[in-house]
Amino acid sequence: QVQFVESGGGLVQPGGSLIVSCAASRIHFRSFAMGWYRQAPGKQRELVADIRDGDSTNYAESVKGRFTISRDNAKNTVTLQMNSLKAEDTAVYYCNTSPPNYTWGQGTQVTVSS
Repeated sequence: QVQFVESGGGLVQPGGSLIVSCAASRIHFRSFAMGWYRQAPGKQRELVADIRDGDSTNYAESVKGRFTISRDNAKNTVTLQMNSLKAEDTAVYYCNTSPPNYTWGQGTQVTVSS
């Protein structure tokens, strides 16, 4: 079955940067738009950014200008570079297709705190 493995989360101070990565397996990766999603405590999961095979990207208003999504079709990976992090970016970050078609992975925790 399709599997997503997220990594790279951690604790970072406000204003800091972090990169999270996702490795996908058992999927024809380049056929799908891929997305990064996040879920904060007590909130619904939301789309943060997505990217199509032609590298067309889309970002949530709350992260525009701060986050950058990229993909490597040869490695079946999608990456989210996060800059100028804020406390409200604290969440578990997940990847999936966009829209999400498959079972969610375990995600990676990002905590922004001083």
